[in-house]
Amino acid sequence: MNHLKSKIRNIPNFPKQGINFKDITPLLEDPKALREVTNALYERYKDMNINKVVGVDARGFIFGSILSHLLGVGFTPARKKGKLPFDTITAHFTCEYGSAEMEMHKDALKAGDRVVIIDDLLATGGTAMAAVQLVRQLDAEVVECAFVIGLTDLPGFKLLSDNKVDVFTLMNFEGE
Repeated sequence: MNHLKSKIRNIPNFPKQGINFKDITPLLEDPKALREVTNALYERYKDMNINKVVGVDARGFIFGSILSHLLGVGFTPARKKGKLPFDTITAHFTCEYGSAEMEMHKDALKAGDRVVIIDDLLATGGTAMAAVQLVRQLDAEVVECAFVIGLTDLPGFKLLSDNKVDVFTLMNFEGE
């Protein structure tokens, strides 16, 4: 997967000073690269008896919906507060940009469902941890959190590990 790093564009000081944004748009625009990423995710999860894929708002929807299609399982969105039309459960979180709330429909998962949570990037881990909390509120099992990119010098890996969540990343960046 290291050759895919060239498909990740660095945007310094976006969305605010000091943040080096990892833009996945070039990867998404390259059908071969996108296929390689989604096939790698499929190969990882095809034998793990996953019942649902939870995609984190918003870029996790891209990879998560493709993975759910490939696995032949349902897709559940974990969205920013106020975006879902039905009864929801809520988790509060902090991230590198501030604090927010994430929601999921309260009937999205069943007790015992085996879930993989997908997002494009693991940085501080707040958003991913909120998704984990939502899945656990519904008594489903988080098999793993998967990310296209992991920023190893930020605390996301530790936060998830401290909360007994396994993490998988396709490519990692440090200090960039």
